[in-house]
Amino acid sequence: MLKKYISLLFVALLSLGLMMGCSSPAETEPAGNEAQTESPAPSGEVIEISYGHGFMPETPHHKAAMKFKEEVEAKTNGQVIVNIFPSGQLGSAREMFEGVQMGTQEIALLPTARISGFAPELQLFDLPFLFPDRETAYEIMDGEIGTELLGTLSSQGVKGVAFYEDGFKHFTSNNEIASLDDFNGQKFRTMESPIIMSQFKALGSNPVPIDFAELYNSLQLGVVDGQENPLVTIDNMKFYEVQKNLLISEHAYLGHVLIYGDEWFNSLPEDIQKILFDTGREIAVWQRAEVQNEESKYLENIKAFGTNVIELSEEEREKMKAATKDVHQEYVKMFGDTLLNKVYEATGQQ
Repeated sequence: MLKKYISLLFVALLSLGLMMGCSSPAETEPAGNEAQTESPAPSGEVIEISYGHGFMPETPHHKAAMKFKEEVEAKTNGQVIVNIFPSGQLGSAREMFEGVQMGTQEIALLPTARISGFAPELQLFDLPFLFPDRETAYEIMDGEIGTELLGTLSSQGVKGVAFYEDGFKHFTSNNEIASLDDFNGQKFRTMESPIIMSQFKALGSNPVPIDFAELYNSLQLGVVDGQENPLVTIDNMKFYEVQKNLLISEHAYLGHVLIYGDEWFNSLPEDIQKILFDTGREIAVWQRAEVQNEESKYLENIKAFGTNVIELSEEEREKMKAATKDVHQEYVKMFGDTLLNKVYEATGQQ
């Protein structure tokens, strides 16, 4: 009986050895080698985009971003997903610009004046009394001059796509301002733009650089007497609550620029690139029109609060324009007169 059990055990062991000997190398290969044989991700993989800006959700800027999201996702059949981050959730204008450079976000909509440290040529928009009206500004931004300005961003690893807008700027102050003389000695908050600071000096006032996030409190506490901004910002940030007077001056234009990360954009399939680029430019036109549509509402809100609204007379406008004309030469000193002369020709200026 013992011999029978031994024989059966021997047969079982022999069978097991044969089975192991017939196993394929792939079945016994370590898991690490299996990982190396995985196929690449499919070309239709979903692309997620982070798009940041500094405006509140009720503004034309955010509505434009949401429209961009809707159209891009529809045109790509959901292959591209756009995540919108309003109200400075991704940081300040500088931080978002750097984020696009480094690839921590893909798209940003930023005010030209607040990224002058990266793109100094865009200070063209800061020049006082440069554009006689919006239509002329749009022709310049969408034409050869605008294309040239957007191209200057490539040296920063950023692709300039299109110019959006805040619109023409106006002055607010706790002291009544209706003439050039009224600016004398007043302290005005300014961005850290050499050209904007020179504008206030030319008007006879004292420019005080203050971060935008601190502006409301600075006005409330009397750190400065006044500031300049388009109606969308004055209303949105409720500066009229801490300023008694608004001068409708349209003395300068504040633009925004839509930018994409250059390296990221160039890595995308060509059809996706075209959709993103074309949609960004198309919505710029829509956004500008939306700002204009909303401005009457902003002005009504400001007046309803009790703010004293003053229209700048044509006589005083000409005085202010003459007083700030030399500020244009600062741009010439930095970048030459070629670009500015093109604008002068397009706007009918000497």
